[in-house]
Amino acid sequence: MKKLDKLILKAFAGPFLLTLAVVEFILLTQYMLKYLDDLVGKDLGAEVLVQLLFYFAVLLLPIALPLAVLLSSLMTFGTLGEHHELTAIKTSGISLTRILRPVMITSVSLALFAFWFNNTIVPKANLKAFSLLWDVRQQKLALDIRPGVFYSGIPGYTIKVNDKLGEEGDVLMGIMIYDHTQGTGNMRVILADSGRMFTRFGGQYLGLELFRGQSYVEQPDSRSRSGATFIRQAFNRNMITFSLKSFDLNRTKTELFAENKMMKNIPQLVAFIDSLQKRLRTERSQVPHLVAPYYAYLRFDTVGQAQNRRAELVQVPDTRLPVLNAGVLEQATNRARNLKSFAGSTGERLANLAKESGNYRIEIYRKYVQSTAILLMFLIGAPLGAIIKKGGLGVPILVSILFFIVYYILSIMGEKYGREGVMPVSFGMWMSTLALLPFGLFFLYQARNDSGLLDWDLRRLLPAWLRWPFRGYKKTL
Repeated sequence: MKKLDKLILKAFAGPFLLTLAVVEFILLTQYMLKYLDDLVGKDLGAEVLVQLLFYFAVLLLPIALPLAVLLSSLMTFGTLGEHHELTAIKTSGISLTRILRPVMITSVSLALFAFWFNNTIVPKANLKAFSLLWDVRQQKLALDIRPGVFYSGIPGYTIKVNDKLGEEGDVLMGIMIYDHTQGTGNMRVILADSGRMFTRFGGQYLGLELFRGQSYVEQPDSRSRSGATFIRQAFNRNMITFSLKSFDLNRTKTELFAENKMMKNIPQLVAFIDSLQKRLRTERSQVPHLVAPYYAYLRFDTVGQAQNRRAELVQVPDTRLPVLNAGVLEQATNRARNLKSFAGSTGERLANLAKESGNYRIEIYRKYVQSTAILLMFLIGAPLGAIIKKGGLGVPILVSILFFIVYYILSIMGEKYGREGVMPVSFGMWMSTLALLPFGLFFLYQARNDSGLLDWDLRRLLPAWLRWPFRGYKKTL
């Protein structure tokens, strides 16, 4: 490795690691805010939250890499240009493409790593992350008894308190408890003036110690409703223990989520698409046979017996056409209505199969597009940094955000159009790359010719035999 390569790689490594960490943190924060309502108030514990953060960070790494490469390339070559180091290197006879080579090789390596990561690690992380998120969503809210509100989070009980005292809110005043564990409605009620709430046996149970209260139990008579007995019992102290097992996080088997397209690698996606296409071809080939019975007609022979036959094109003289009666018209109307319903449901089912196949193809293209985006962002960032000659965190961040937003919007539009069948899936997924590739080539062309960002010579863009009409013409914007 040449000293020049070491110099450039050293200048690139610091900004790349810094920007990658910052971009990953910003994307992770935005992603976690999306599921904030599913996490708050459930007392999940640090272990579950750390697992979710780790899995989501893994999922966002392929998205953060292109932006980090774009920003770090701009900062690296912008700083070299600002300090006139690029000028010194060029005066020694080294071309710009040779200067860009170490970072280009690094970008190619990152693109290959991103593709492997997308195809191998991301499906497994998706499986772990979204299966855990499903369990978190099914998890009940943590015990939250509020004054004046009936709380039914504990299975079999409904609790209402008038007030909560103490620093931790563990002292309750005016307690009313409905016991529904027997399945007899509101036949069992407990009232108490005050009480104390605490956890028992390592937090697995909730203890509620009641003071100065009464319990009411109504025992109905199965033979006579008026003969029901009513039991009232007073107490000075009563201990009730509730099980908090329903508040535990129950883990679902991850195998139940493995059939989702996000949890598959490319060979699995291709195999599933082949099965969908085979099923689609089979159902399409069966449509004529399923439609044929709807075109049968009733023909009465000489003895008046009705025969159900297939529709045939028969030329009959006008004088021999029978007069249609109400029964024949009604039957024809019913068959037409049934045919319309069959055609609608069949068409919708076939369209859903084709759309599902397109969704799986989108997942395949996404793995390639996200990896190629690293090379695209390098092609834009490195020459542009050499042109604008501005380092630091000012201009590079603004330019990077602008290009990344354009790329992100075009990616979303292309994916949406491909998913809805407006354009082919392949073109929709590559639309953002094809739209920004000319900018990268233009910036590279300008940087190689030591031109400004908005300075261009029209003659250089034309073949030699077409340059004579533009002799002496150079336009500067």
